[in-house]
Amino acid sequence: MVKTPHVPERTCIGCRGKAPRAQLLRLTLTDSGELAVDARAIQPGRGAWIHPDPECVNLAERRRAFARALRMSGSPDVAPVRDWIGLHGADHGRAYTPSPTGVGTTDSKGG
Repeated sequence: MVKTPHVPERTCIGCRGKAPRAQLLRLTLTDSGELAVDARAIQPGRGAWIHPDPECVNLAERRRAFARALRMSGSPDVAPVRDWIGLHGADHGRAYTPSPTGVGTTDSKGG
């Protein structure tokens, strides 16, 4: 029997889709109660996960998911998340995006 490695999955608070932890961005609250990006996912405390995509941020903001996921009152300022995604978002998930099956230029002989 072949063992496959365990890949932790998390749920995006924006689109509610499940994805490997490496494809999502962790968000936490600072001691002063502000929303912060935990890119290395090492900060202590409660965290929320979101795709590094502006559409997921818009969905989460519209659904008021930030406050609910982080168990806080009121809605946080999401500017730090938007800024981080604007600078790093395209690079964060790109390495982990699987390519569709059958895409490529190789033929049956490997060339």
